[in-house]
Amino acid sequence: MAVRIVTDSSSCLPAEIATVFDITVIDLHIMNRGDDRTTAGLNPLELVACYARQLERGGDDGVVALHISKELSATWSNAVTAAGIFENTVRVLDTNSVGMSLGSAAIAAATCAQAGGNLEACADAATKILERAETWLYVHRIDELRKSGRVSAATALMSTALATKPIMHLKDGKLEVVGKTRTQAKAFAKIVDLVKTNLAGGTGEITLQQHEAREAARRLRDMLTETLTTEEPPNITIIDMEPVLAIHSGPGSIAITVVRDTD
Repeated sequence: MAVRIVTDSSSCLPAEIATVFDITVIDLHIMNRGDDRTTAGLNPLELVACYARQLERGGDDGVVALHISKELSATWSNAVTAAGIFENTVRVLDTNSVGMSLGSAAIAAATCAQAGGNLEACADAATKILERAETWLYVHRIDELRKSGRVSAATALMSTALATKPIMHLKDGKLEVVGKTRTQAKAFAKIVDLVKTNLAGGTGEITLQQHEAREAARRLRDMLTETLTTEEPPNITIIDMEPVLAIHSGPGSIAITVVRDTD
């Protein structure tokens, strides 16, 4: 038996990777409202049922739960409520994160579990990844983020009026604007600078999560590869953004996740 790892679909964890590491991924909800689509978090009953199944599979060794930032969804608070049923056998981490930062943390926790780590060790393995992870979001158009309420009305109005392409940074679980450019090329140059500064000459894992922007993601990958010249080339992977996130970021968006290697 082993500690079980649970995350949600906001982690963008590819299905084949989740299978290899035996990670349970629960789908957040996508709903149609007329011509628009929106999303909803997981409710406490859904989470209780999931955690109970995983505890049964793991022989009550425990569950580490990694969910989307509490600033972006009610899922985290509902997970805390659900975990209270299980007398300290379900550890819900306050991730302040989304995308492959969550996915990478889930992989680290699962690796620890497969090596025989206990609940505390698995939670610690995930936390260490989250502490070294950063996420930026390139938005081709601000419309979807404006409709979802993920950016302020003033930011959306300014970006629309000036036809700028915002670069967002996930800080303390919230999206903040860190740059606005008129062209995609300038936006990508800014992103490369941000990633380079973050790595500070070191190495790390970089994941580009794209929505209807595969060619653009390849160009960004090439720019990063050319600029991040170290003895060990960066590992840069391109994957599809999960629909539950793509609904809010819109077509042409790319999320950039960097997990720095340890010193």
